Amino acid sequence: MEKKESFLKRYWLIVLTGLIVGAAAVLLTAYGNPQNMGFCIACFLRDIAGALKLQTAGLTAETGTGIVQYIRPEIIGLVLGAFALSLVRKEFRPVGGSSPMTRFVIAVFVMIGALVFLGCPLRMVIRIGGGDLNAIVGLVGFVIGILIGVLFLRGGFSLGRAYRQGMLEGLMFPALMVALLLLLLFGGNLVASSVSGPGSMRAPILLALLVALVVGALAQQSRLCMVGGIRDAVMFKDFRLISGFIAIIGAAFVGNLLTNKFTGFSFADQPIAHSEWLWNLLGMVLVGWGSLLLGGCPLRQLILAGEGNTDSAVTITGFIVGAAVSHNLGLASSATGIGTGPVALAVIVGMAVLLVISLLNRPKEA
Repeated sequence: MEKKESFLKRYWLIVLTGLIVGAAAVLLTAYGNPQNMGFCIACFLRDIAGALKLQTAGLTAETGTGIVQYIRPEIIGLVLGAFALSLVRKEFRPVGGSSPMTRFVIAVFVMIGALVFLGCPLRMVIRIGGGDLNAIVGLVGFVIGILIGVLFLRGGFSLGRAYRQGMLEGLMFPALMVALLLLLLFGGNLVASSVSGPGSMRAPILLALLVALVVGALAQQSRLCMVGGIRDAVMFKDFRLISGFIAIIGAAFVGNLLTNKFTGFSFADQPIAHSEWLWNLLGMVLVGWGSLLLGGCPLRQLILAGEGNTDSAVTITGFIVGAAVSHNLGLASSATGIGTGPVALAVIVGMAVLLVISLLNRPKEA
């Protein structure tokens, strides 16, 4: 009985968080977000980069906007939800200084990999719940990337310790989210907003913001992390975090069935996805490896930034720059296939950079 109670105490919150995240993704899709994209940290940061006119993918003279430009309130809500709960739980601790520029560079390549695949680890599992078998290929690559990173972790890899920062430093990123919200509500022509394409598909602002506030708070308390789940299962035989991962897939699957959005398991004709398996695989190898070195998936980086971690704030800045680079250089994929730019070169260079970083950040005796 005691063992059962201990199991429930350990797993109930992370499983509940996963179920709510999966259900929330289906809800946001039902109210306007793209199919199998109720949440996607990579795609939504890419849209924010577009809204700030850092990239103009699909720009037409007729509309004056691109197809992936919109300040996504989900990103704002995730950060502010984590920020608010961290204050309540006295877990808001401004820290930073752990190889910030290295983290920035890793983040750029993680985003390039994510946009080759067309999604972050969170969207990957949401896509699996929607029947997209291409995401299974991505999951295999994601696991391979994490396993590569684990080899270096076991060899002593570290980006160094973080140091306490001033309160103002920790508050900067949540304040930037408030500024983005004000731009979304009152920015007018200062920001771009797509009228066609994925950027034009969005749930109502208030709904998206409220749902994301709840998810951000739950992710803060449960420590939900796609990378951490697989890392802990491999290194410590600890399956707590990965249970949240599984719960998201289950909730998304059931939610898609209930809303008649599930069309069966297949590779072909999946929404905002392509079937070039090699690049789905390699893109997510890059994401898994890089995220492992960073200490968490893109969702986890948002939550940590909300808690005052300035290294995570730098990482998110790297994601945004990586999104702009991906679209401006033709590296980002679309539903028709991989980008028209030097995708293979970018992925190979990304892996080479991660290898150098992994090797040079081990103890000298290693």
